[in-house]
Amino acid sequence: MDAFYASAEQAAKPSLRGKAVVVGGLGPRGVVATASYEARRLGVHSAMPTAQARRLAPNAAYLVPRFSLYRTVSDQVMELLGRLSPLVEPLSLDEAFVDLEAGGTADDSASARATGEGLRTAIHAVTGLSGSVGLAGSKMLAKIASEEAKPDGLLLIEPGTERELLAPMSVRILPGVGPATGDHLRRAGMTTVHDLAEAGEAELVRLVGKAHGHGLYRMALGLDDRPVVAERDAKSVSVEDTFDVDLHDRVRVRAEVERLAVRCVERLRAADRSGRTVVLKVRRYDFSTLTRSETLRGPTDDPTVVREAAGRLLESVDTTGGVRLLGVGVTGLADYTQEDLFAQAADARQLAQRAQEHSSPPVEGGEESAPEPEPDSAELLAARRWPAGHDVHHEEHGHGWVQGSGVGRVTVRFEEPWSAPGRVLTFRVDDPLLRPADPLPLVRDAADYSSWPASLPKSRSGADSSGGGESSP
Repeated sequence: MDAFYASAEQAAKPSLRGKAVVVGGLGPRGVVATASYEARRLGVHSAMPTAQARRLAPNAAYLVPRFSLYRTVSDQVMELLGRLSPLVEPLSLDEAFVDLEAGGTADDSASARATGEGLRTAIHAVTGLSGSVGLAGSKMLAKIASEEAKPDGLLLIEPGTERELLAPMSVRILPGVGPATGDHLRRAGMTTVHDLAEAGEAELVRLVGKAHGHGLYRMALGLDDRPVVAERDAKSVSVEDTFDVDLHDRVRVRAEVERLAVRCVERLRAADRSGRTVVLKVRRYDFSTLTRSETLRGPTDDPTVVREAAGRLLESVDTTGGVRLLGVGVTGLADYTQEDLFAQAADARQLAQRAQEHSSPPVEGGEESAPEPEPDSAELLAARRWPAGHDVHHEEHGHGWVQGSGVGRVTVRFEEPWSAPGRVLTFRVDDPLLRPADPLPLVRDAADYSSWPASLPKSRSGADSSGGGESSP
């Protein structure tokens, strides 16, 4: 998919189409998740600090991600891919490998191209977004082809032309060649894939080690025999938060850890999984990162068990000086749980204690009363309730989205994906007629593709495109 998050936001918000849009964390330590192509032309790119993006594109729209919308669109796309083949390997919400030969939907270049064009037509008709398709005889080359086809294109690498295509490309195009390896190869005089092929396997092994050198040489020759794997089981489930201001209050730090533990278990249960090892991640004021883990007697999806384990792990971490980031994760995943009698007993104690302490509520997610942490500012609370870009509904004005909030006010633009750009109104943050809402579908009357791919038109020449996600080989 092409610039997925940003393009989905543009499709959902008529007033942002054709304008620079940046999706990511909006706090002082926020990071760009995706930038629209309009923002990319201004120098903004993913993984860039949001503060730097604001300097490059001060007039862009900066929005908080809406993952419920992105997952819905992703499910629609993955469902279409699943009709092409039983072998679909998702890499992320907006990217997947598909083995067309296994699905009988391509056995030569012509049929592969027709299937790829038909897929792009279907994606646009169902989601309103565009995807770029790379077609090749291996996963590595299909990935490269999809990147070269962006945005909203298709590239087929004919068998026998792989080395010729790769030769002039930068070594950074190859999987596993990041900035450090790329710089190391550059110092050795190798900047293109052709240079790697000419250097030979022995020289690459000498430079970067046996395993990496052998793999680099094969990739430089265009060789990649990795199969498309339909099931890619997650090895862990985790959540983390970066804080706009370092946390110094130990009580606040513990409350945040317990809150993250509950969120982690919610994700775990949503995936119908359990886990045996609880992991705590702490990034301190000086950017040093510590991890601690505890392995339980058996897999669990009990929030009390995970919360208690995370709390115990926190006791072994020195948070003096402040905390920038906290994370809680669960590894050793399984598809069953082992009831923890101690956790059940703790739950019973907690319920009994709370029944006796009506006037002293516990810290959120905690087990017993504790001093209240220093309250967040009204501005921060408003930003959390009304995130920029998120959906709202007003009883008089209908559906809209948050343009921003501050000074006790929230500004809303009232429009729908299929409407003209709407008007902007401002309300008090506690207006009783205004409430958060679920995202609307991006396409009101999506084409019927229930019989696809048999009935799929093989071309969408001239079709309008609103943009889409990150990449779809």
